[in-house]
Amino acid sequence: MRIVAGLVLVACWAIPSVGWCAGEFKLDPAAIDRLTGGKGTLNKDEGVYKVSFPRNDVKVMVDGAAMPPFMGLTSWAGFKGGERVEAMVMGDIVLFQDEVSPAMSAALDGGLWVTALHNHFFYDEPKVYFMHIGGEGSVEQLAGGVKRVMDAVKAVRARTPEPARGFAHAPFAAKSEISAAPLDAVLGAKGQAKDGMYKAVFGRTTKMPCDCVAGKELGINTWAAFYGTDELAYVDGDFAVVAGELQGVLKSLRGNGINIVAIHSHMENENPRIIFFHYWGVGRPADLARAVRAGLDLTGK
Repeated sequence: MRIVAGLVLVACWAIPSVGWCAGEFKLDPAAIDRLTGGKGTLNKDEGVYKVSFPRNDVKVMVDGAAMPPFMGLTSWAGFKGGERVEAMVMGDIVLFQDEVSPAMSAALDGGLWVTALHNHFFYDEPKVYFMHIGGEGSVEQLAGGVKRVMDAVKAVRARTPEPARGFAHAPFAAKSEISAAPLDAVLGAKGQAKDGMYKAVFGRTTKMPCDCVAGKELGINTWAAFYGTDELAYVDGDFAVVAGELQGVLKSLRGNGINIVAIHSHMENENPRIIFFHYWGVGRPADLARAVRAGLDLTGK
């Protein structure tokens, strides 16, 4: 036993990147820098190598004051060696509105998790969003995923240095005239109609700490509302998903051209935990409804 223990200690000293060497940083910082295209710093106490990307390419004003990257406008990704996988990553990506959808698709296509999307400020100009990412796997996969996200952001700013003020599409009709029957058929539900608009709601349930069941009328629901004509409309709504569903539904909606505009929680201490994400899409209402239905089909399994 003493010989085996001694061999383990020698191996840990000689090869500090192996996953079972307690007290040693388990990953190769140079490889992370190369794969992400960034330059990181090591926190030896926590065993985390953190790569940062300051957003100094666009001037941001918050409540009338200039906001430098040091004050919270820096994208980052932290890497740590795993026990059952080579590595894990967690990070926060600073994005402008026209960067969110490309960056999210890049993250999901690159094997990363997208776990939250929200704002940090009021009265920011241009508006800033923060997209949280995570993942487990090989350093090559995770760092490569981070690189894809950052490249997607750079590509948007290379095309248009100033953040866009809206999605590119034809003007919406002044009066909504959506045909309800085709959307009922696609969504498999009887929606509500009002002033030419259409809305369908799909309930779920969870249990609160009081052992009270919360359902559709208490806000535990997925919904989709449509405004426009049968040729051009917008859909906005909210998805309610449980753990294990979020990534698949995000991938499905992004793959169908739907923009995700927020990911967050609405409650505390519910069981099962419900994650909500809000979305926006533009197109023919039947196509938009099919995109929503495809996401719904991935929930409640």
